[in-house]
Amino acid sequence: MFRYSLVLVAGLTVAGSAGAATWADGLFDELRKDFGSVPRGPTLKHHFRVHNNTRFPVSISSVRVSCGCVTATALKTSLNPGEETAVEALMDSTRFTGPKTVTIYVQFDRPAFEEVRLWVQANGRNDFALTPDTLAFGQVKRGTTPVSTVRVTFYGNSDAQILEAKGESNYIQPTFKEVSRQPHEVVYDVSVKLRADTPVGKWYTDVWMKTNIVTMAQVRVPLTVEVESPLKVSPAVVTLGAVKADLESERRIIVSGVKPFKITQVKGTDVSVDVKYNAENAREVHVLTIRLKPGKAGAVDKLLRVVTDLPRDNEIDFRVQGLAVN
Repeated sequence: MFRYSLVLVAGLTVAGSAGAATWADGLFDELRKDFGSVPRGPTLKHHFRVHNNTRFPVSISSVRVSCGCVTATALKTSLNPGEETAVEALMDSTRFTGPKTVTIYVQFDRPAFEEVRLWVQANGRNDFALTPDTLAFGQVKRGTTPVSTVRVTFYGNSDAQILEAKGESNYIQPTFKEVSRQPHEVVYDVSVKLRADTPVGKWYTDVWMKTNIVTMAQVRVPLTVEVESPLKVSPAVVTLGAVKADLESERRIIVSGVKPFKITQVKGTDVSVDVKYNAENAREVHVLTIRLKPGKAGAVDKLLRVVTDLPRDNEIDFRVQGLAVN
């Protein structure tokens, strides 16, 4: 048992990153998040990514915080080698004014006991506001270039200026313009345009505004967006139920896109499952006819892939399921 423990510790030491204090520190991409200057009101959110880069199962036994203004939760507590999760931190900016740093303690009980300390910090202020408090695109189709805008209002400083706006991701293009300037209030609009080639997936990033205010050199605006594939299939699963093995059954599905496209091929068909479609015309919506003739009794479960002439993200899958009976 003692020899096994030595081997286990040695393996974990090698698996952790070179600069990490412990093997558990090496599971995290980052250990600190600075939200910068924030208006009082919004709930600040950050995900600390956890990747099990060891050769052993890893278990998070508890997550606790040093201040009630922050809540933290492990989205998944058990990780096999190669799996990922995140520790979600929520910071309530109504609970503090001025600089605030909070420690999050993440305890692991497998493969060995260890504790990792994460830090979140922010500077809560009453002299500016964001409306709304985030740049939220919602769900957008890949290939489109939506724009989201937030209004930034500075109070009590007629000389306040935004000097620069930068995004942490190259897939967003921020701009800003002054809307009004009065003795006790300065208003800007900060807009962000999403690039058409932004990859599919759910994105969390930040836009940072540089100001001429010494005590508020940078202002952070969080940005969230979920980029969907330019193709959509409905339904994604064609359920046929029980069908006679020697009879033919038909169903229809709809494949739609953000712009007209042609269907060039449907992969996965055979003598038992065939697909009819229009290959001649480019359309935003295609209706496909699924024809099932099993030929023999048994379960039917086939994955088919529609291939289009779109320049990227040009394929989408759907499944055909049923039960052939005599």
